[in-house]
Amino acid sequence: MGIKATVLCENYVNGQAGAIAEHGWAVYLETNQGNFLFDTGQGKAIINNAQYFHKDLSIIKGIIISHHHYDHTGGLLSVLEQTGKVPVYSHPELFKNSFSLRGNVEKNIGIPFRREILESKGADFVFNTEPKEIVSGMILSGEIPRQTPFEQGDKKLVVKDKKGYVQDSILDDQTLIIKTAKGLFIILGCSHSGIINIINYAIKNTGQEHIHTIIGGTHLGPADKETREKSIESLKQFDIERIGVSHCTGLETSMQLYYEFGERFFFCNVGTVVEV
Repeated sequence: MGIKATVLCENYVNGQAGAIAEHGWAVYLETNQGNFLFDTGQGKAIINNAQYFHKDLSIIKGIIISHHHYDHTGGLLSVLEQTGKVPVYSHPELFKNSFSLRGNVEKNIGIPFRREILESKGADFVFNTEPKEIVSGMILSGEIPRQTPFEQGDKKLVVKDKKGYVQDSILDDQTLIIKTAKGLFIILGCSHSGIINIINYAIKNTGQEHIHTIIGGTHLGPADKETREKSIESLKQFDIERIGVSHCTGLETSMQLYYEFGERFFFCNVGTVVEV
C-alpha cells in the first residue's frame, strides 16, 4: 500500500501561518484505496486545518478512532457534518465515562458526544476488539496485550466503580498498522497500551520487523523516569527507519529521542507530511 499522511491536529504548529494548534491528534490519510481520517483532535482545529492544507473531509471513506479521550474524539461531530454517513471504526468502549485526576481535581476526559447524536449526523459505528483490516494493508490493531513489565499505564487516568476511582486500563487504545513495500507505517494514538507492547504486537501480527516510520503520541511525557528510560532503551532495539513523536510525548522525552535516534528522529506537528 502507498500512503500519504498529513497531520491536521497536534499540540504545536511551526511555520504554517493560518494553521492552528491544539492539545489533540488527527491525521489525514490518502491512499490508492480511498482517503481516511485517523482521530479528530479536540475539535477546535480540525475544520480550519483541513481547509488550510486542502484536505477534503467530505470524500473520506472512513473515520478511525484510536480511543475514547476527548482530544481524539472532540472533532468528530464537526467532521461528520462534512462527511454525512460514513463508517466510524472504534472500540466498543468508545462511550465510557473516564476521568483525569490531577491533584484533587477531577476532569471528565471521555468523548463529548452521545452516540445517538453522532449517529444522527451519519456515524455508522463499526466496533472491534480484534485486529480489523479496514482496506487491504491497513489494519486497526484491536486490543493490545499488556506484556512488558515496565509499561503500567497512567495511574492518574481513572474510571469509577462502587468503591471509587480505579485506574483505567484503556483497553480501547488502538493503533493503525499499515503494511507497505518499504516496511510498516505505524500511526499511534496515545500509546496507552505501551509503545513497546504496540510495536511487538504489530510485528507479531504482520510478520514484518522493519518499521519504515512510526508517528504519534507515546504517552511518555507523563510517564515516570523508569518507564521512560526503559521504553527508550527498548525502542532502540527495533529496526526503526524513522520516528516522529508528538502530542503526549513531551518535550523532554522528544529531546531524549532526538539524542538517541539522531537523523532518524523528526518532530511530528501540525502540517507534517509522511509519504511511504
